[in-house]
Amino acid sequence: MSEHEAFVIAGQSIPAGTSKDVRLPISQTYTGDTINIPLRVIRAKEPGPKLFVTAAIHGDEINGTGIIHDLLFNGSVRLRRGTLILAPVINVFGFEAHERYLPDRRDLNRSFPGSAHGSLASRIANTLMEELVGQCDYGVDLHTAAVQRTNFPNVRADLTNPKARRLATAFGCMLTVDGKGPVGSFRREATRSGCPTIILEAGEPWKVEPTVLQIGIRGVLNVLSDLEMIDEPVKKPPFQVKIRKTSWVRAAVGGILKFHVSPGDFVEAGQAVATNYSIMGVEQSVLISEGHGIVLGMTTMPAVKPGEPICHIAALSDGQVHRFRKKLEATRTDLHAQAQVALATNVDVVPSE
Repeated sequence: MSEHEAFVIAGQSIPAGTSKDVRLPISQTYTGDTINIPLRVIRAKEPGPKLFVTAAIHGDEINGTGIIHDLLFNGSVRLRRGTLILAPVINVFGFEAHERYLPDRRDLNRSFPGSAHGSLASRIANTLMEELVGQCDYGVDLHTAAVQRTNFPNVRADLTNPKARRLATAFGCMLTVDGKGPVGSFRREATRSGCPTIILEAGEPWKVEPTVLQIGIRGVLNVLSDLEMIDEPVKKPPFQVKIRKTSWVRAAVGGILKFHVSPGDFVEAGQAVATNYSIMGVEQSVLISEGHGIVLGMTTMPAVKPGEPICHIAALSDGQVHRFRKKLEATRTDLHAQAQVALATNVDVVPSE
């Protein structure tokens, strides 16, 4: 298809230089009514890259929905060239029920590339691969942490793929976690099929958090700028670092935690991240970071059982910790510094003794 011809999705034709809201059919209700994914398709007059931005593939992860909603609401996307597809809610089943999963309890983000004749999850995945991935050159998928957890804003991408690496750098988070993604995940299969796709992981479920919202909007606009789809400068963070290794600090015994760090805090080897107390207030154990790094994510639930994940540490060198800490402290007006402060309100942080 020529770039100047109409772009067709869900059977709808969108000519160059126009914008249209489209409903992508993915399933039916028990009464036979069609269930659709809402899409906004924006096309510039000038040909260029085709990019999709998706959110709420896990139905309770709505920070991404807020990001796309604000991009639509504020009218801040004025394409100079190319095609942009915005999908604020992919898992409409989970979104309606305030649930992560589909009604059959399957995880849509472990069901790709899917099949036209498989389960509900498999059929939805197959539709997305054909209608979105199959027609686009790039993708951005917006996520939050799982229930009772929060994530410091970070991008995740297969950095062995040059185009995915370009997107990840352009998005502009301080932290980029290298990896192909879990088997069956949207971004893994999209990238494998020739549509390099990255994800944003930021904040916690069931919320639209102001600083996460701003980081996400800036990141999507940065990607559009880097692809020369809009005429805006790319806005860079205080620093950017590729994360090759992460690890979880886990609870040794059941109890109630007092946290000593919050998302985005830098930690050093041997530093206490939380203290575990019995239900009657007796100290049981101190949980420490085994290496230098930055807190990528953590639980927001202080009651824990043995083995439960407490603090997700992205590994850095000793020199990186000290250098990056100074850079972030020198730019307290940056969105990432603001996110560090805002996300700290989600957990009760006290000094370690």
